[in-house]
Amino acid sequence: MAQTPSNMLPLGTIAPAFVLPDVDGKMHSLDDAAGSRGYLVMFICNHCPFVMHVADELARLGKDCKTRNVAVFAINSNDFENYPADSPAKMKDEKARRGYTFPYLVDEDQSVARAYNAACTPDFYLFDGDRKLVYRGQLDGSRPGNNVAVDGSDLRGAIDALLAGEPVSDEQIPSIGCNIKWRQG
Repeated sequence: MAQTPSNMLPLGTIAPAFVLPDVDGKMHSLDDAAGSRGYLVMFICNHCPFVMHVADELARLGKDCKTRNVAVFAINSNDFENYPADSPAKMKDEKARRGYTFPYLVDEDQSVARAYNAACTPDFYLFDGDRKLVYRGQLDGSRPGNNVAVDGSDLRGAIDALLAGEPVSDEQIPSIGCNIKWRQG
């Protein structure tokens, strides 16, 4: 299993805008959640062992964020023509199976992944209410096979600090996962 670290977009970066369809074809953008206290943008997919390892925590995190006025968007940028397990139909199944309450979006032309400088799945970006990047890094220290509990502690800690009006530590550990499956040509 290849391990790719996140690229660690510079803190303070303004969230790149996007308009993407969800698994039902409804369009979504950050503006849909205007007035949120924070914005969490996650690059995930269906078939990556790293995402599968944390998927239940992502579902819990999504539910928790909803009650705390933190908007959550999950984006799948993988080339689903060459990786059919990541097709929109399979994404719809995955969303239902996992109980994701956040939009699961299709970045078919991969422009949003490029705008965020996303490198892996999962890759996490937390922005404040002004859409400035305050955290990018790992969900927690758990990885498939390392026997560390999946609890979302790193990302949850950043969310807690943001919502408490405290600075988010700039000592952030890159996420690690499968590389985004880029289209060829």
